[in-house]
Amino acid sequence: MNGSRTGGGMHTGETLVDLIRHGEPEGGRRFRGETDDPLSETGWRQMQASVGKGESWQAIATSPLRRCAEFANTLGERLGIPVEQVPDLKEMAFGAWEGRTASDILAEGPGDLAGFWEDPENGRIPEGESLTAFRDRVVGAWQGLVARYAGHHLLIVAHGGVVRVLLTHVLGMPPGHLFRLEVAYADRSRIRVDSHGPRLVAHGSHE
Repeated sequence: MNGSRTGGGMHTGETLVDLIRHGEPEGGRRFRGETDDPLSETGWRQMQASVGKGESWQAIATSPLRRCAEFANTLGERLGIPVEQVPDLKEMAFGAWEGRTASDILAEGPGDLAGFWEDPENGRIPEGESLTAFRDRVVGAWQGLVARYAGHHLLIVAHGGVVRVLLTHVLGMPPGHLFRLEVAYADRSRIRVDSHGPRLVAHGSHE
């Protein structure tokens, strides 16, 4: 774990939001964006290990894509808490890169993957979504969720890109620095929101 869970309990007037990236999908590592692959057996185990017996979550918000939603629905049913599907929590749309591995794209194109990694704000995904559009919809979803679940402990089940966008937003990092954040499969992060604004409490937990 790269952060501390010190002071993990809730206090009056605050909201706790835990972010968890989905586990390994079927088909392994590739640009899948809107491609709706389910979790692999390994992915299910990763997610189950990450959530453990369940914390004091009162609700779950999830991307509607299967690699997030199927686990979120199963967990919500087990814990007896509501699950909300939020379309704007979907991963970035990768256009012509959908379904392809990084090595394939680097070797054959189309587009400049290395340039995108280096400067995602100005890099272009052929037929894909811009970082600005992606960030705007994810941050908009975040703001809506924090307002709706104020004073509660919420779990968000989403994608690596979504988690990176939310962490750069909370930390006030330049949007183009999102690839400086490592987010592994089933990694968990915690954000505390109170009258002073949002603060990152922990990042990188596999508990």
